[in-house]
Amino acid sequence: MIRISRAVVSVLALALWLALGLSGCGAPTPDADTASTDTADLVLAGGRVVTLDPDLGEVEAIAVRGSRIIATGSSDEMRALAGDGAEIIELDGRLAIPGFIEGHGHFVGLGEARLTLDLSGTTSWSQIVGLVRDAAADAPEGAWITGRGWHQERWDPTPDDTYDGVPTHHALSEVSPDNPVLLTHASGHASFANALALEAAGITADTEDPSGGTIVRDTGDAPTGFLRQAAQLPARDALARHRDTMSETERRERALQQVALAADEALAHGVTSFHDAGSDFATIDLLRELADAGELPLRLYVAVRGESMASMRESLADYRIVDHADHHLTVRAIKRAIDGALGTHGAWLLEPYTDKPDTSGLPQTAPEDLRALAELALEHDYQLMTHAIGDRGNRETLDIYAEVLSENDGVRPDHRWRIEHAQHLHPDDIPRFAELGVIASMQGIHATSDGPWVEPRLGETRTAEGAYVWRALIDSGAVICNGTDVPVEPISPIDSFHASVTRMTREGWRFHPEQAMSRMEALRSYTINCAYAAFHDEDLGSLTPGKLADIVVLDQDILEIAEDLIPQTRVDLTIVGGRIRYRR
Repeated sequence: MIRISRAVVSVLALALWLALGLSGCGAPTPDADTASTDTADLVLAGGRVVTLDPDLGEVEAIAVRGSRIIATGSSDEMRALAGDGAEIIELDGRLAIPGFIEGHGHFVGLGEARLTLDLSGTTSWSQIVGLVRDAAADAPEGAWITGRGWHQERWDPTPDDTYDGVPTHHALSEVSPDNPVLLTHASGHASFANALALEAAGITADTEDPSGGTIVRDTGDAPTGFLRQAAQLPARDALARHRDTMSETERRERALQQVALAADEALAHGVTSFHDAGSDFATIDLLRELADAGELPLRLYVAVRGESMASMRESLADYRIVDHADHHLTVRAIKRAIDGALGTHGAWLLEPYTDKPDTSGLPQTAPEDLRALAELALEHDYQLMTHAIGDRGNRETLDIYAEVLSENDGVRPDHRWRIEHAQHLHPDDIPRFAELGVIASMQGIHATSDGPWVEPRLGETRTAEGAYVWRALIDSGAVICNGTDVPVEPISPIDSFHASVTRMTREGWRFHPEQAMSRMEALRSYTINCAYAAFHDEDLGSLTPGKLADIVVLDQDILEIAEDLIPQTRVDLTIVGGRIRYRR
């Protein structure tokens, strides 16, 4: 009875809204094609529809016209709204929820990962060498072989003669004598290069470590091939020079292929919106061209990255675009990293690493430079997204946010500045997120993927007090926006949801389960919270009449089924703006 009464209110509100030209349920004025009539061209009925709207709760069905939701309610009421030619999808008890929002990923990087060696499933160094051997057998002489996804903590057995847990390049160089090889760590914060790649990068025993990076060396000071953080840049520059030899047509075709592959992968996993954690202006130009042509099948929220302060001062005003091409492209954020990753000992800590006491990490951006960037973001009304993983990296970032915002008429939560990852916090800094209105953009899957080696890095006390502390942040009032950091992890909201509510590692034990989210908290972290984190909560994140019809249908009810069944859940339908973009 409660659901039906809410449905009746929803339908009556819709009629009043259409008659008076007012928006219903506090939503923005709908598109013209939505407001023109009260008939639906798409109805989903006969299921459990979790709207995440506190006034609507759960209903049986939902009606869509054009790109927006026009009503929710009982199945009979919504079927009655179907117009001539409308598609009626019988849910047969399945779960319908707002579309998943990938809160932090690398969109073009996802597409690129599909064009290179996928090393995410490798469990030994010999496997990696074998994959490169096979690739080299088919590659033209001089062509670069690239890959991504390896992690030394997953290797069993550990190779002999390792340095910082990674072997030397010699076995890899032996199987690829005619091809430079560059294999990126799962975190993206280190790479492994073979002899030809080191040569192309100009890295020798005499090369000094760059600021913010380490060329790992053997006992004779020769480069092992393991390049930590900023030390990767010469090798990546050499790869870029090689790709510059491609024709303009070839480069464009590769870029288009990256976008298409990334979009297909995202939609197949129920992702309707994607927060891209950094693209340069040239990439944004391409994305805008595709959006204008109606060729972006999902929504992108893009942060500017890879541009100098000078280029941003000159061009930020021109690149700030909001809800472009029917809400398919928004550019209103800037991304910068203050530190690296825990897995490569690059996260910036207040105290040295437990398993590597000679270092406290590798800061990537000096605090004074991040402060200058914060002031630039504020000047141009851009959101600032700062990658910070270690407790010192997070503290420095929070200090800068507090200083810059308070110098400009006080700390205003509506700036919605973000810290990306926020994986390790000092307990004193946990309440500062809510106090400052800073969003914790975290990835549930990171905790369970990283869990086995976090305590060796940080020690028992630091891990328990501050590692991946979702429960503590939520209880303090902070907003958590979930994601996967794809291609660091696979773009699976289901897997990250499962990690968020169970903290279950691949090895079958729970990593500090006291920090888990409830299932509804995890769902909100993947929908309305991420909509809020991108200033899209008036249009996305809940199934409220007037909002854009971004909907996902799952074959199992992840809010009710047994925990061990959650990873088996499949996406049956992905709907973006009322259009079915993926159907299993």
